[in-house]
Amino acid sequence: MSFFRKRKQDISFEEILLDSSNLPSFNTSRMEGRIELPLSDRSVYIVGFVFFLVAGVFFVQLFNLQIIQGAALKEKSESNRFESGLIVAERGIIYDRFGELVAWNEHDASGQYDFPVRAYTDRRGFGQFIGYVSYPQKDKSGIYFRTEYFGNNGIEETYDNILRGENGKQLMEVNVHGEKISGTAVLDPNPGEAITLALDAALSEAMHDLIATTTIKNGFRSGAGAMIDINSGEIVALTSYPSFDPEVLADGDNRELIASYNNDPRFPFLNKVTGGLYTPGSIVKPFVAYGALQEKVIDPMKIIVSTGSLTVPNPYNPSNPAVFNDWRVQGAMTMRDAIAYSSNVYFYIIGGGFGDQKGLGITNINKYMRLFGLGSQTGIALKGELAGVVPNPEWKKKIFDDEWRLGDTYLTAIGQFGFQITPIQMLRAYAAIANGGTLVTPQLIKGEQGATTQLNLNESSLKVITEGMRRTVTQDRGTARALERDDIQIAAKSGTAELGASKAHVNSWIAGYFPYDKPKYAFILFMEYGPRSNTVGAGSVMGKVFDWMAINRPEYLK
Repeated sequence: MSFFRKRKQDISFEEILLDSSNLPSFNTSRMEGRIELPLSDRSVYIVGFVFFLVAGVFFVQLFNLQIIQGAALKEKSESNRFESGLIVAERGIIYDRFGELVAWNEHDASGQYDFPVRAYTDRRGFGQFIGYVSYPQKDKSGIYFRTEYFGNNGIEETYDNILRGENGKQLMEVNVHGEKISGTAVLDPNPGEAITLALDAALSEAMHDLIATTTIKNGFRSGAGAMIDINSGEIVALTSYPSFDPEVLADGDNRELIASYNNDPRFPFLNKVTGGLYTPGSIVKPFVAYGALQEKVIDPMKIIVSTGSLTVPNPYNPSNPAVFNDWRVQGAMTMRDAIAYSSNVYFYIIGGGFGDQKGLGITNINKYMRLFGLGSQTGIALKGELAGVVPNPEWKKKIFDDEWRLGDTYLTAIGQFGFQITPIQMLRAYAAIANGGTLVTPQLIKGEQGATTQLNLNESSLKVITEGMRRTVTQDRGTARALERDDIQIAAKSGTAELGASKAHVNSWIAGYFPYDKPKYAFILFMEYGPRSNTVGAGSVMGKVFDWMAINRPEYLK
């Protein structure tokens, strides 16, 4: 067959002229002297077939991508993109002194947030103390414009830098709707640190509930209370009524309830222990008594008689003398009795003087009030603490553009007139009486020691004051008899501050410490703006707090 017939080879021009005689002169390493053979047609056909086969495969795939799947792939390529995403770090957990959870983190079951939400204890009376958080926020395009939890008020604000962790990062593929398709963490978040408060959550709730019940039943407007370790300054209990639910504020969804908080005239957002200013009344009398002893104004055993009022002649109008009332006829009293009975007349006299009995005077009254920290901030870490006012002539001139008078000194000596203090100030002052003369800065974290200031108090003068406070609880006609107990000895001082020109309402106070023989804790409790005719006051409420402690926290009473 012709297909297998040997083809006749052509002779090229180079072959004709090839001279064998000069072959030795060729450089054979450079292929000189060798004849280049032409490619066969078969090799060309094979190479061409392979080329067209590969090109066909590429063409088919190109047709598939561009024509068949072109629209879908175009939409996907335009819709999907890679973004650097945020991994919000969990906030630190808050415990009470016994390890009970007060604030922690939970998965958001509603799906509204892609990070843990804050949860708070159901115990009542913690809103102002704990505070709440504002969550990280995204704009309409899904980009975070606030990347951190933000602490508002209370512990959440004070310790925000500790509770707040360090956010992480992730690379996310998202579609045109902003929906996450996949993601890979490129930087793990670090959660915030946990803190353990000095606060006893159960005791604080018990104090709150007793204040709330008494407020509702007896016509008071609000109230607050606290307890402190007199040596370390640890705040063991603190509550303010009415309060609010921190979780409601953090979520922000219950607008109706939040509006009711804002419109409540009792100010549920105000921490009344640190940020409320109130007329103290007779709970300032131990400090006036100490000043009178130190300035040698009076011997503690000198007897002063109260017939129910003190009448001061009016030199400008003798027919219209000034009358300063006691709250009852007290009879004959030494200083210890006057503290126990809370006699106004006794403290009018040693404060401003009367007849041949000289008085401490407004300058010295201010001196000793300031010595015990009244009218100054305590340094507690909670924000919003106020300093208050101890009245003096400069203050009166500035506020009322009027001169100071003897009656102003009398009223200041019993905690009236323009006197304004916070409960935390008075708590620290009573702690200084209990521990022998050390002002300690209140502490919020368990185990921390507050800064101290030594007052260098006179022991014999201080002993008169503490014995008078003990008689307030134990002696007939003592004003804190509700605190007399068999299981613990308590020293205390009550106070009833008259409010307004009509004096129809009062603030009721109780302050003191325990155990009397070896003090460990001081306490303060007040009921705000109740009817003057009310026979139930702060002393009764604090007595019930001690009843609760005897059953639920007996370790405090040992």
